[in-house]
Amino acid sequence: MSELTLLILRIGFLLLLWFFVFAIVYALRSDLFGASNRKNTAAPAASPAPAPSAAPRAPAVPPRSAAPPPVLPTPARKHEKATIHNVSRLVITAGPKEGLEVSLGRDPLTIGRSPDSGLVIRDDYTSTHHAKLLLWNEEWMIQDLDSTNGTFLGGKRISSPTQITLGTPIKVGATSFELRR
Repeated sequence: MSELTLLILRIGFLLLLWFFVFAIVYALRSDLFGASNRKNTAAPAASPAPAPSAAPRAPAVPPRSAAPPPVLPTPARKHEKATIHNVSRLVITAGPKEGLEVSLGRDPLTIGRSPDSGLVIRDDYTSTHHAKLLLWNEEWMIQDLDSTNGTFLGGKRISSPTQITLGTPIKVGATSFELRR
């Protein structure tokens, strides 16, 4: 074989090797961190102004006024324990699923990225099995399941099952929620 053929084969082999390296890195990243929900932050290319139309267009994004305003705890309920008798739902107050309400029964509710969780939260800061809401002597408790980024109750990181009070924010990853009546 000529020198040129060998050089082309070496370069081709090197490119193929780098392709496999990048494929492996991408697969590992997807397995470790999950599918990312990145938005295109690059500035759009300049385009000519659209011609005025006869009918007005509807906004591309619906207004956020459709979600009810958050209910703030009243001073009388400030330190009231969350029990099976006074809590019926979990309300997400911040994060990708803001406004979502989940009815609570008597069964424990697992929170995490895993599809088998009761409340699935897909973000890079939530572990596969992150936390668990459970009843203990008819009182709601939150338990961190050894998550990487922790579970926060009222801004404080918890390390053991902790009792929840009404209206206290619970933070799991980038999502905050509360237990409400």
